[in-house]
Amino acid sequence: MLRKPKEALFGRQTQKLQSSSAAESQQSRYTIRDGQLTPTDQAFDAWTSRDFAKMRAALDKKTNLVDRHFLLMTLVDETYKRRKEDLEAKEFCAQVAEQHLEEFPDIKPALVKSLDGILPRVTTFQKYATLLTEEGEYKRAIEVCEIAISHGLNDGTKGGFEGRIAKIKKKAGDGNA
Repeated sequence: MLRKPKEALFGRQTQKLQSSSAAESQQSRYTIRDGQLTPTDQAFDAWTSRDFAKMRAALDKKTNLVDRHFLLMTLVDETYKRRKEDLEAKEFCAQVAEQHLEEFPDIKPALVKSLDGILPRVTTFQKYATLLTEEGEYKRAIEVCEIAISHGLNDGTKGGFEGRIAKIKKKAGDGNA
C-alpha cells in the first residue's frame, strides 16, 4: 500500500543489490536554491567535500551564485590553513580571495535571498586581510576590511573589521598604512 508513495519519494527500488559506491554514484543529490529543489552540481559537490582537487577543478564551472560563494570561501579557508608551510597554497589563497572579493557584489544579493535576509559571516575577508598583513601589504589589508564594512559584514570579533583596521594600522606604523 505504501509502495507508490515510497517510489515517489525515494525512487523505484530494484531487487539487485549494488555496492555502496556504485549505488552512491547513481543517486541524485538535491539542495534548495532560489526556493526550488535543485540537483547538486560539481561546484556544490566540491565545496561540500572540502577536497582540494575537486574544488580547484570546479572553480571554472558554471554554477549558481550561492554555491559559487561557498566554493570560493571554502577554497580560501582550506588554502589559508596551509599558507605558512606551502607557498603555492598561500599564493592560491590570495588569488581566490581576490576573485571572491571581485565577485561578491554579484553574489551578495543571492546569498541574502537564500538565507532569508541574513548575511552570514564571510571568512574570506578576514582571512585575506590577515594574509596580507602577514605579507606586509597593510594598505591592501585595510582596503579588504573597508570592502567588508561596505558590505555590512562582521568578522565575528568584538571590534569587527573596524578593530581589525586599527590593529593593522598599529602594526604598520603610521607611515606604512
